[in-house]
Amino acid sequence: MMSSKEALNLKIRLVVEEGLNQLPYSECTVTTPTGHKYEGVKFEKGNCGVSIMRSGEAMEQGLRDCCRSIRIGKILIQSDEETQKAKVFYAKFPPDISRRKVLLMYPILSTGNTVIEAVRVLNEHGLQAKHIILLSLFSTPHGARSIIQEFPDITILTTEVHAVAPTHFGQRYFGTD
Repeated sequence: MMSSKEALNLKIRLVVEEGLNQLPYSECTVTTPTGHKYEGVKFEKGNCGVSIMRSGEAMEQGLRDCCRSIRIGKILIQSDEETQKAKVFYAKFPPDISRRKVLLMYPILSTGNTVIEAVRVLNEHGLQAKHIILLSLFSTPHGARSIIQEFPDITILTTEVHAVAPTHFGQRYFGTD
């Protein structure tokens, strides 16, 4: 029987793989060690991941498992307890982020406020929303609508849309609750 963490890791892997399927690629020929030629595909240069800390970091290993050399940026956003307004505390991206395709990782999409703020910060760094693919595990209809309303060109990939999103994902995933 699969543990809940194994099930989450499987969901992470599935949404990451689908996100990678959305990235641009080109055809290439690979010569194997035995001398055979194989016609395949390779990713175009300029892809990266950005995790919204702290829960988004749970998705980084799934991305690294599929694409070892991908660059990963980070952004820390916290919501004010009273106003629910999202505030950016930290952002570190590859210097050429404006020319990249970005897999934005945030597992629990509830109101959409945190993701909207993250996309605004990426926009301030010159990245257009059409070059962002949001990878999420659980989304509420309200959160997804809020993001699409603000950024209609963004792509959202999720494993589940439900009226109630799980809470405290990061604490449970990392075992700190």
